[in-house]
Amino acid sequence: MPSLTDLTERVERLLVRHEELLRKEALLQEQVTTLTQERDSLKSRLNAARARVDALLDRLPAEASGNKENAA
Repeated sequence: MPSLTDLTERVERLLVRHEELLRKEALLQEQVTTLTQERDSLKSRLNAARARVDALLDRLPAEASGNKENAA
């Protein structure tokens, strides 16, 4: 049977480990938040770029647009 000193040391090690895991979890949560914001920003930029490309395509003459469809 472990002594009281052994149990105390083990509990202290577990507490230190627990604190380390809490810090790591907080850092990972920050990374998730940052990456989520970055993804949302990139999605927004992509949608804006698509809208600009669509607007440019709409400005092309009908003949040029028809020729491109036939070439593809």
